[in-house]
Amino acid sequence: MRGLKLYAIGYLIFLYAPIALLPLFAFNDGTVIAFPLQGFTWKWFAGLATTPALHDAVINSLLIAATSAILATLLGICAARANARYRFPFKTGILGFIMVPLVLPEIIVGVSLLVVIANIFSMRLSLWTVVLGHTLICMPFAIAILNSAFDNLDASLEEAAVDLGETPWNTFRLVTLPLVMPGIVSSLLISFTISLDEFIIAFFLTGAEPTMPVYIWAQLRFPNSLPIIMALGTILVALSIVLLTVAEIFRRRGLARAGVRDTGGFL
Repeated sequence: MRGLKLYAIGYLIFLYAPIALLPLFAFNDGTVIAFPLQGFTWKWFAGLATTPALHDAVINSLLIAATSAILATLLGICAARANARYRFPFKTGILGFIMVPLVLPEIIVGVSLLVVIANIFSMRLSLWTVVLGHTLICMPFAIAILNSAFDNLDASLEEAAVDLGETPWNTFRLVTLPLVMPGIVSSLLISFTISLDEFIIAFFLTGAEPTMPVYIWAQLRFPNSLPIIMALGTILVALSIVLLTVAEIFRRRGLARAGVRDTGGFL
């Protein structure tokens, strides 16, 4: 048991130590990413405000992440609702097929999407093609979260609303949606975070308007740009932690509202 604990601690250190180094070099006064540190400075963060190409890439990523999160969550609501309330032929196989992007290598997904979009559908690569790819990647995560929300929903509440004269749509809008709203918010936040940080799909599907991860990758060829990238990475890590924490809070709130015991989540 002691050996397992030591292994777990060593694994976590190996996984998160590089992330912990980001703020160190982001506040380092030198341009060389190496020890010893040369002093404390804010100039790399100030440099983020004077880089128009970075601003455009950030705006592109925010638009893509917001659109992908909304689309993935809407499709996830439909799939989770069907899984929780209906029986149909090949149900397990269909839902399993939808979850396949979780286990496929992203580079395979990216190349396949590029071939289908560019060669078969003859679409011009743009922000919208990236949205399609990110929606595909985010959907399994949204479905996994929303499946839990719909499975924990008491079906008798919907039946009572129908018995009292509400239409199926009003029942879904006035009863079901408010009860699963914590799961929806959690799905939106998780999908937004995944899309914002995703690189491989964006690398294959982006056109002349790069996303933020693609821009960062391009800047790694220039040593003088590395401290600014470190500053940007520090901000992204902090933002990701905040979004994941809020998503976990909403997930636990939804379970508490449904009276279900929490068996573990994202954090």
